[in-house]
Amino acid sequence: MIHSVGRETGEPTIGGPPAQVLIDSSAVKARRSASGAKGGCTQAIGRSRGGRTTKIHALTDSECRPIAFLLTGGQVADCTAGSLLLEQMPDAPILNGDKGYDSDAIRRQVEERGAMPNIPPKSNRLWKNCFSPFLYRDRNAIERMFGRLKDFRRIATRYDRLAINYLAAVCLAATVCYWL
Repeated sequence: MIHSVGRETGEPTIGGPPAQVLIDSSAVKARRSASGAKGGCTQAIGRSRGGRTTKIHALTDSECRPIAFLLTGGQVADCTAGSLLLEQMPDAPILNGDKGYDSDAIRRQVEERGAMPNIPPKSNRLWKNCFSPFLYRDRNAIERMFGRLKDFRRIATRYDRLAINYLAAVCLAATVCYWL
């Protein structure tokens, strides 16, 4: 629960938009039993150097509580999946992300929603964008959220054949950890 001070009366108000939103992804190894779903579709399993993997992309608030999840194959770039995930972003003044989300399209999408993207610029970028290391320190909340989710064996190693079943397990684990 977020507590913020009301502007008119100065009394505390409960709820409202989060102070900042965090975006990141985490890779999960898909076990051999997870592949081979009917229909021949990939079911959010991709081939990468580490073998068959699935990426969980997430939006959280600064208190580690997840807002939205998205599953992709392990080889999908963060900035590609981030544009889909940012459609679920609540009204917040700041979005914190890592260098994987440093693209002009992501920055434009965040600014259109009225938020400031606090994303460190990639080293090969010619024009360096505005970035605050002070605000970036709070980004570890999303890493803690992924760590807590991966305490569940079913989330840490994917055994489910269908992506919708695995996503349901991720949402159920997040509900148990953060919302109950």
